[in-house]
Amino acid sequence: MMQQIQACEPQVSVRRLCTVFGVSRSWWYDRCATLAPSADEVVLRDAIEHLVLEFPGYGHRRVTHAFQREGWQVNHKRVLRVMRQESLLCQLQRQCVVTTDSQHSYRTYPNLLAGRVVDGLDQAWVVDITDIRLPTGFVYLACVLDAFSRRCIGWHLSRTIDTALALAALDQAIAARQPSVGLIHHSDQGVHYASTAYVQRLEAIGAQVSMSAKGNPYDNAKAESFFKTLKKEEVYLKDYASFAEAQRNLATFIEAVYNAKWLHASLGYVPPDEFETTYRLQTLTSGVVR
Repeated sequence: MMQQIQACEPQVSVRRLCTVFGVSRSWWYDRCATLAPSADEVVLRDAIEHLVLEFPGYGHRRVTHAFQREGWQVNHKRVLRVMRQESLLCQLQRQCVVTTDSQHSYRTYPNLLAGRVVDGLDQAWVVDITDIRLPTGFVYLACVLDAFSRRCIGWHLSRTIDTALALAALDQAIAARQPSVGLIHHSDQGVHYASTAYVQRLEAIGAQVSMSAKGNPYDNAKAESFFKTLKKEEVYLKDYASFAEAQRNLATFIEAVYNAKWLHASLGYVPPDEFETTYRLQTLTSGVVR
């Protein structure tokens, strides 16, 4: 019935139309408002769609904070309503292969991060390895994150999962950050992190070795969260044709998207690069060195 009335713009009076159809004028105006969203609503929907296309893993709260950072006057309830209406709340899930081999004879270490508050850069690093599917099989990505800022400070991609892979990521992080003695290095109990060569590299820089309990991924939740974001925002959205293509795309995502743009709830909805910059400025101003 309403479709026959041209976009709620009657050629006769509203009073007459409401009488003919047996509806109230308040219902009529409410219906017109629903069928013809305001210009602001159209702009908001378009902006949300573009942001979610860039960051498919963003939920309504991250979207809200992203807009508020840019000066939009919008709350999370309104954003959630628009995202529901536009079907922008999809969650992408895929299965992965096991990359942790904890059945080995090397020494394992206690969890030094349990109950500890990390309140400065390079106090603790968390590391992990994940798999990425290519047409011809799997490749493996090792990453090192600063536990305080969530920034990825070292990474390496390899066709083989071995100690050399883990060491390459670690060496990149060491070269970039030059950590002080006492750094806590936290990993799972995988053979690559427990191996003699890897532990010796940590001991050479005066790092303390820390490991999660066997079979408990929550002990290394920050690294797990990073890989979840990387998979949903980059890997699952691409079909890498080659190792070189995967490496190029991962480099761009880690440095230009995750470190530079990805908003972290735990950081007050700012990206890791911005968080570290602000932290360093604050410590220089206060004269505190951590």
